[in-house]
Amino acid sequence: MEIEVETMDQLRRALDSRADRLMLDEFPLDRIREAVELRNETAPDMKLEASGQVILENVRQIALTGVDFISVGAMTKNVEAIDYSLRVVDDF
Repeated sequence: MEIEVETMDQLRRALDSRADRLMLDEFPLDRIREAVELRNETAPDMKLEASGQVILENVRQIALTGVDFISVGAMTKNVEAIDYSLRVVDDF
């Protein structure tokens, strides 16, 4: 089970849960570091996932905070549909 949190207060409450993972939604780098530190002190087995505003230019900085997972929503949110078709011609 995963719980999404948007604030440090929500994180504090969720750390007491029996969730497998907590998703830090739209946390800036300093808050991610703070969240990792809090997790390490109170629930070291809880996995943390950073999500929101993840781009190639900042993914390394996010990884260095100590989170366990990083998700990239842009891969699916900003997808533009392409119309493909297949035409079969019977020239036999």
